[in-house]
Parts: sequence; C-alpha cells; structure tokens
Amino acid sequence: MKKKGLVLAMVLMMVWITACGNSGGAASDPNADDTVTVWTYPVHGTYEDELKELIADFNKEHPNITVKTEMLSWAEGPKKFDVALNAGNPPDLYFHSVDGTYVNTGLALELDSYLTPEIKDDYLPGTLELGQIQGKQYGLPLYQFQWAWGGNKRILEEAGIDWKSIQQNGWTWSEFNEAASKLTKTLDSGAKQYALVTDGTSLDFIEMLSRNNGMIDVLDQEGAFQWNDGRILDTLSFIKNLMDQGYMPKETAAIAPAKRTDMFYAGETAMISKAIPYYDVMIQNRNKDIDDGKVQGEKIDFVLLPVPHNDNQQAATTMGGEGYVAFKQKKDKGEQHDKNTFLVMEALSGAKAGNSANELALPFVRQSQVDLFAGKELGKPDNLEAAQVMAENIAMPVVLELDIDKASQQKQFKEQVVKPNIQALFSGEKTPEQIAEDFKSKGQQMFGQ
Repeated sequence: MKKKGLVLAMVLMMVWITACGNSGGAASDPNADDTVTVWTYPVHGTYEDELKELIADFNKEHPNITVKTEMLSWAEGPKKFDVALNAGNPPDLYFHSVDGTYVNTGLALELDSYLTPEIKDDYLPGTLELGQIQGKQYGLPLYQFQWAWGGNKRILEEAGIDWKSIQQNGWTWSEFNEAASKLTKTLDSGAKQYALVTDGTSLDFIEMLSRNNGMIDVLDQEGAFQWNDGRILDTLSFIKNLMDQGYMPKETAAIAPAKRTDMFYAGETAMISKAIPYYDVMIQNRNKDIDDGKVQGEKIDFVLLPVPHNDNQQAATTMGGEGYVAFKQKKDKGEQHDKNTFLVMEALSGAKAGNSANELALPFVRQSQVDLFAGKELGKPDNLEAAQVMAENIAMPVVLELDIDKASQQKQFKEQVVKPNIQALFSGEKTPEQIAEDFKSKGQQMFGQ
C-alpha cells in the first residue's frame, strides 16, 4: 500500500509540475522557442532591409525568439490592424503612435516594468513621454514626427523673402500675408504661381494653424473644449483670406495630396503644407534623378519653414512620437512572451534604429542614436537646424493626457464635424462664421461644454 501511495504521489507531482509549466503560456521558460509578430510599414525607402539587419542582430543574442514581420501598406494597413485588434488578435508589435483607443481595448501592453534605468536614461528629455498615455508607457518612439511648411528657395529669394530669418525666428500671420503678396503672381507661361498650396482632404492644415493660435487641439490637456471662441473664428477667417486674396488656389477643396506635391515640383507654388523634414532628403534624391535623366523638371532647393502663428500667440510646432506599440491577445500567451515582445521592441528602437530618424531628417529620440549618427546626417544643415529650433516649440500631443473617453470623443468630433466643415470652407459652401457656430453647437452636444 505504501508503494502504491508513493507512485500515486509521484504521478500527482508530475501533473502539478506540468500544469505549472504550462500556466504561463508556451513561452514561460525564458529559453523556450517563441515567436513575436511585428506589423510595420515602409518607414523610409530602405526600411525593410534595415529591419532585417536589426532582427539578425537580435537573433545573435536571442536565437530562440523568432521575429515574424509583415510589411503593411500605408493605405490598407490601418484597416487591417483595426480588424485584428477588434477581433482580439493584434500583432505583438505594431508601428504607430500610441493611441488611447488602443488602451481602451485592454490589449495594449503596459511597459513600465520592463524599462530599465539604462533605457530610460538613453531617451532624450521629453521623448519617452511621447509613448505614454496618462503617464503609463505603451510604446517606444522611433523618432519624433514633425509637421511644418516647406519652401522653394529660388522662389523665396526671388521675392526677397528672408527664409533664414524665418527658420530661426518664426513668423506671424501678418508677416506671412505680407510675404504671400510678393509670392503670388502670374508666370511667363500664363500659369498662376501661388504663395501656398495644401490639399483639401485632410485636417492637418487647420490643426497646425489653430495650434498656432493658442489652441493645442480641439480639447486641452484637461479635456476642456477649445474650438468654441473667437480664436477658431480667427483661424477660419485667416484660411478664407488666403483663398480670397489668391494666395492659395480657390479650388483647394479638389486638390489631392499628390496634386499638391506636383504643383510644388512644377514651381506653381512657393510653399507647401504640410511638409515634413524628410522632404529635404526626398527632393535631394529627385534632384539626382533629374541630373541622371530619370526625371524631367526643375531641380528644387528645399527650405523647411515653421508654420506662422497669430500675431498675439506663441509659435507651436505639431510633433509627436511614432514607433512600436506592444499588445497582448485575448488568448494570453503568458508573461514570458510579454518579456520577449519587449526585447524585440527594444531591439527595433535602439541606437541602430536611429537610422530611420536620420533617413527622414527627423529629430532623434535617444542619445545613443545621436552619438551613432553624428556627422552622417542626410538633411541639409540649415533644415536640420530649423527642425531643432521648431522642436523647442513642441506642442505635446493632447491625446497623451486625455482619458480614453475624451480622446475617443475628440476623434469623433474631428471626423464628423471638423472634416466636412473644413472642406465646406475650402469649397466656399460655408462661411467662417457658420462653421465656428457649428463647432460651438456640436461641441456643446458632444462634450457638454
């Protein structure tokens, strides 16, 4: 009987050990084979090759972790990710800025317990916060995105515009209007040269201008509705005046992003909105193609410019962080898998990953990246310096501070209220006064303010 009892006890012990071993998922053993899935985008022209190299370096230290990547298209990728997230099966890592709606699903992986002092100290001041929602870390930024305006140096200088001073000191709406009057003319070919062109399909134009009129966003950091007073009316009126004066095309509502770029390349506009620092590198490459006979057209010397601010307001640069956000799945894979996910995340965001910021001529987020790419910058010195000056006026994304419900409401307001109204403004279907009143009444309905 004692022997039978001993055998039974040993069997029960083996069952208990097996159960414990499986309780943390397939990857509870740090040396067990595991797979981490990454969905990303063509961040820059050679990012796919860069990603392979980063993963190869990672696997030298972690041969048991397979990194499975999928390169998404900018057009269809967001939809595919939303479907996967709503189904409870997102990838472990997704390339995006952090978003409160992700946290609201309960599947975003909080990273604070994995961040070592060495990692935290490597991030430049204010950059790690770009991956946080209400102080909790959900993403690691790869670079700081930056929205600006861009200019054609030849056209600016022919009109006597001191673009270097603008880069260093910024400019007001009044100063911009004065410059715009000099930049708007009829070319010898009979075509119109505009001071500025933007597309009529997105919200970035009004967002950048309203941000430079004392409104950080539709809501402020405390969740208070901002677009309900004279500041938004002034912003709308400023935009309408640009079209009334002929500084911007009257047909802006029909201009697609690609058409906007074509007009800039063709010298039909002195400035373009929105422009990112990467335009510097992209246009340098285009100039080389023109020299090689691959592309027809005039070479352009690109100038990065800050967005002008209202005369009685401070300059504010639209910036944020883009990088990798980590997720769990409804069918939890265990704590060790979460740790492995973070290991991959850090490998894709470290010093060598700073190549993405360098390729895009964007501000780095980590000191190790600054050190590694010192002297290898691809952007022109004037533009790189201008980007750094603009970064001093960063308007931290308000969505990083809002609670989940407020962030969702703001997103809904922009899609359902702002987008159709700004298109109506561009097309002349509604006046600034009518739109400002609609913002005020709809804001009262949606935000109770």
